[in-house]
Amino acid sequence: MSAGLSPTGPDRLLPIAEPRRTWAWLWAELRARWTLAGAALLAGVLGAAASVVPVYALGVLVDRVREHAPQSALVTIAVVIVVAAVAGGIATGVSAYLIGRLGAGILAVLRERTVARALRLPVTTLEWAGRGDLLSRVGSDTAAIGRAIGEVIPMVVSALLLGALSLAAMAGIDWRLGLAGAVAVPLYVLALRWYLPRAAPEYARQRRAAAEASQRLVETVQGARTVRAYRMEERRLAEIGAASGLARDIEVAVFVLVTRFTGRVNRAEFFGLAAILTVGFLLVRGGAVTVGETAAAAVLFHRLFNPITMLLFTFDEMQAAGASLARLVGIITLPDDAHADTADRRTPADASLELRDVRFGYDGVTPVLGGVSLRVEPGSRVALVGSTGAGKTTLAAIAAGILTPGSGTALVGGVPVHELPPERLRAQVVILTQETHVFAGPLIEDLRLAKPDATPEEIGAALERVGAAEWVRDLPDGLDTVIGEGGHELTAAQAQQLALARLVLVDPPIAILDEATAEAGSLGARVLERAATAATEGRTTLVVAHRLTQAASADRVVVLEGGRIVEEGTHDELVAAGGRYAELWRSWEARPRSEVTDPGSAPAASAPSG
Repeated sequence: MSAGLSPTGPDRLLPIAEPRRTWAWLWAELRARWTLAGAALLAGVLGAAASVVPVYALGVLVDRVREHAPQSALVTIAVVIVVAAVAGGIATGVSAYLIGRLGAGILAVLRERTVARALRLPVTTLEWAGRGDLLSRVGSDTAAIGRAIGEVIPMVVSALLLGALSLAAMAGIDWRLGLAGAVAVPLYVLALRWYLPRAAPEYARQRRAAAEASQRLVETVQGARTVRAYRMEERRLAEIGAASGLARDIEVAVFVLVTRFTGRVNRAEFFGLAAILTVGFLLVRGGAVTVGETAAAAVLFHRLFNPITMLLFTFDEMQAAGASLARLVGIITLPDDAHADTADRRTPADASLELRDVRFGYDGVTPVLGGVSLRVEPGSRVALVGSTGAGKTTLAAIAAGILTPGSGTALVGGVPVHELPPERLRAQVVILTQETHVFAGPLIEDLRLAKPDATPEEIGAALERVGAAEWVRDLPDGLDTVIGEGGHELTAAQAQQLALARLVLVDPPIAILDEATAEAGSLGARVLERAATAATEGRTTLVVAHRLTQAASADRVVVLEGGRIVEEGTHDELVAAGGRYAELWRSWEARPRSEVTDPGSAPAASAPSG
């Protein structure tokens, strides 16, 4: 764990930034926008000052009435009040707009950096922390900060400025009135000193409880088939209920805390107003101030009740926003994997892919791979086969640089994968899995994610190569057809063909296909096999074979069992040898042609595929 990041305890969630690091990040963002921040502050000061003027003018009006001043003097005061009120409203509105614009810019940067860093997180980190924690951060935490920027922060800034200028105005009338009004300040401070140390841990607990409840729900929904298969419905519901109950109990505790805080705030208001009225009475009787000035001081202080009360009562939202900010900063300040100083100068010598004595375990204890060594020559096609849990997917992820082996090395063209910068690694190696996402928007833009400057002709050629051009032409708007959520729905095979077309557009020397036809039916799988063969023609290719027909057409077949290589050779050689591969092939040949499950695999509810 890097300095400045606090661990989250036994729940093993993603790190949360400590307050010092959180505020340092926020201050740096404000300094980068100092012009806009300064303009917002200036507009706020003008708005607060203009709102004080009518109250002071009201005191003058009281004295003029007591002195039986002519009507013209009263009209002048009324005009001053109206003009000041209008000017104050405009300035306050401008301040709120500028604060909102400033906050929205910072939030946009925060959101983009969080998503960008999350996309670069190692798979093991996400598995270790749970996707629910990440989803709650980019979802509910970002929303909490957005609400604070739009609704709370402008009011907080306005209340603070109004309070400071009101006390200054009271002191300007008579320093003793200002001092009397200031009696409430230490009482407010004492209330906050009592509240904040208790509130901060509670809000942190609240966010963690919400993340835990989200994690339980996401796991249950994603693993619904497994839950049903093992009849774990009641157990999972009980766990979700317990997590939700804990979140509810913390919410109640926070509400009780706020209620007790309210009593302390009310006491501060009572003593402050009582002090002003008492001192004002004595000063008026002694002739030091007028009735109007005392009335103005009392009204100035009384006017602070609403903004200060709203300020204090929004501390729960400010605390929530602060806790959310710390959780997001905790992600964006996670250090990237370091590369060697010579990484930028190292270039792969060829398109070979090699694994040397690779060992790996997700929990650091239970081995998934035990000393695997494998070399895929440039331009050749190697198929990985084996039963579920053999380590095929793990091996493919290590070869692609997604997972870091516990020991051993993965090399691309003789260069260790971990020494290649992410951009260069992505240009060298592309991995396709059965989990293909279709992004919402025009189909052509979905494909341009792989190559932003791709021309329609290049995209058409890529679609033609993977056998997708015909059905794309039949879409309502061709390449401009909106696909994804809310758009034209694609089949699993069509979505995978788009992924293969992206592979063609990226044009990497090395391709890894991890069960890339698993989501299609029997007919769709045959279509995808032809598409995958076309897309990877001429490339170094490592295939995690979902169908043994993929292995049969490979240059070499590698059989994994228990995280170790037990056989390798050509399809014909391994069938003739009568070993594990021959058993899998006989089982495959005996299955109905409509069945496409992984050879040697268990039912859908079995342990996750390796």
